Amino acid sequence: MQKIFGGKSTTPKKALLLGAGFVVKPTLTFLIDHDVEVTVACRTLESAQKLCKDVKGTKAISLDVENAEALDAEVGKVDVAISLIPYTFHPLVIKSAIRKKVDVVTTSYTSPAMVELEKEIQEAGITVMNEIGLDPGIDHLYAVKTIDEVHKAGGKIKSFLSYCGGLPAPEASANPLGYKFSWSARGMLLALGNTARFLKDGKTEEIPGHDLMSVAKPYSTGYTGFAFVAYPNRDSTPFKEKYSIPEASTIIRGTLRYAGFPEMIRCVVDLDFLSQDTQDFLKPSSNPLTWKEATAKILNSTSSSEQDLTWAISSKHSFANTEEKSRIIAGLRWIGLFSSDPIIPRSTPLDTLCATLEKKMAYENEERDLVFLQHRFEIEHADGKKETRTSTLCEYGDPKGYSAMAKLVGIPCGVAVMQVLAGKMQKGLLAPYTPEICDPLRNELREKYGIDMVEQTVA
Repeated sequence: MQKIFGGKSTTPKKALLLGAGFVVKPTLTFLIDHDVEVTVACRTLESAQKLCKDVKGTKAISLDVENAEALDAEVGKVDVAISLIPYTFHPLVIKSAIRKKVDVVTTSYTSPAMVELEKEIQEAGITVMNEIGLDPGIDHLYAVKTIDEVHKAGGKIKSFLSYCGGLPAPEASANPLGYKFSWSARGMLLALGNTARFLKDGKTEEIPGHDLMSVAKPYSTGYTGFAFVAYPNRDSTPFKEKYSIPEASTIIRGTLRYAGFPEMIRCVVDLDFLSQDTQDFLKPSSNPLTWKEATAKILNSTSSSEQDLTWAISSKHSFANTEEKSRIIAGLRWIGLFSSDPIIPRSTPLDTLCATLEKKMAYENEERDLVFLQHRFEIEHADGKKETRTSTLCEYGDPKGYSAMAKLVGIPCGVAVMQVLAGKMQKGLLAPYTPEICDPLRNELREKYGIDMVEQTVA
């Protein structure tokens, strides 16, 4: 098929879209709407066919990215490869793209394994564009915008805070964690074990993963309808260099959750429910234990009665007060840990718990999700005046369409793909940390798709 524009014939661009996650569909439909021919590749053909159902101009295939020959064969047929598979597999895709001289786009952070390929990427003359989803992605576009504006006016960024939360909308948050799973419960819970590093008042601080929930604090966004708590997320210290703010004495990037989340998680951690150690009594069985029996074994309780389980819990976890104890015990009861329901055994306490959480805390039909992202800049202007400025994105999902999270990852990815295909991106290993990359992406997302962060001076 050929299209005629201005009297010249052009061959449609072709893309290989790798992945089966929830952000794949909005990226897929975006590309199809922009006349890109898309091949969707998943490990199983069934997953790819499901994504392609009712989407014209697509082709579904089964592909194992660890099979270099098969991957090369598919990458060699297209103009761009979009890798929305787990980040550990991106280097395999990039190596194939280097061999076939094909551009790549991902929504993941630029990993050390990718950096090791930077010279080969440059020699191949291809573009590998990373970090263009929501977080990372949209967050970079607006951080760079304000920082660049302040610097050009002779000012300084003294403090930079950035917090993002993917949450159920308030009306859908009625469970003990105030959270629902649109992706792997295991991934979310394991992320809570990552050590956090950040810069505060000129000093680098480090919080071990097991203490992370202890530093979660109420966080005022200025939007008083939300009761958020915030905690630091992974390593914020490289952003001093990435955002070109050597003058900043505080740099913290983190996560938002609803109030009550940290206390529940802290208790679950203390009770060893996030343990990844294999237990014989949790191995798959035709006659699995009940939850109260499994809980008794995990806690080493004298019996599986709720009274004894509560005593065992109190011996392992310190509650702030009686009210908090009642709330958390009620939450554990809601999850089903004291019940006679059979467990879904998955060998470890973590995976067995995840099986139940994914079942009980999935989004129901007609329920919306919420994405809330906010930057807070403490600015010192050239004339010495101080300003506190926020940049905020608050987006709800559409129960009849895409979730807010899927939209805000998928659409920025699609826009970046189109800019790469149009030759608007420079060659090399890229991420949106400069105005030259950020400005065109941010402007198109705002003007064409209504994806914007609202800026306010709050002090």
